[in-house]
Amino acid sequence: MSSPSKRRDMDVMKLMMSDYTVETINDGINEFNVEFHGPKESLYEGGVWKVRVELPDAYPYKSPSVGFVNKIFHPNVDEHSGSVCLDVINQSWSPMFDLLNIFEVFLPQLLLYPNPSDPLNGDAGALLMNDKPLYEQKVKEYCERYAKKKDVAGSQEEEEDSRDEDDISDGHCTTSDDDKIPGLSDS
Repeated sequence: MSSPSKRRDMDVMKLMMSDYTVETINDGINEFNVEFHGPKESLYEGGVWKVRVELPDAYPYKSPSVGFVNKIFHPNVDEHSGSVCLDVINQSWSPMFDLLNIFEVFLPQLLLYPNPSDPLNGDAGALLMNDKPLYEQKVKEYCERYAKKKDVAGSQEEEEDSRDEDDISDGHCTTSDDDKIPGLSDS
């Protein structure tokens, strides 16, 4: 039986050995950024995002926190904090899942099949339900403006300027102060 830290190390290594560019933060294995490309045949195709991942000490028994660093227009992603509202990460996470599942299945599914009835971005949810062509145009505008390779290649300092660490949620579909990652706002 392997310990959670061995499993964490193995999952991070597996992600690094895959096709994803992984950039560690503070020389640790608990916080890192992953370069994520929008799924083919979606409105997000061609977009490139930096996704921040924070692994709790209890990973894989507790889900990682995941958030987009550069802006994305999507009903289930908070436009300001980048927090992701995704049931499989938030409520139904299982130790059977690993980090590759997040980038190869969960995030692509989120972008392909938005849920406008449970939005973190109310404007995107309302637009998708009421004016799909305008929603699609706005998604493409955000991809053009914020999701190019150059937007994820910046330094860590630029990233910290663009998003306050306190804005990253713990993965729950609310953005209240009660849902902050313990310890982040104290550092």
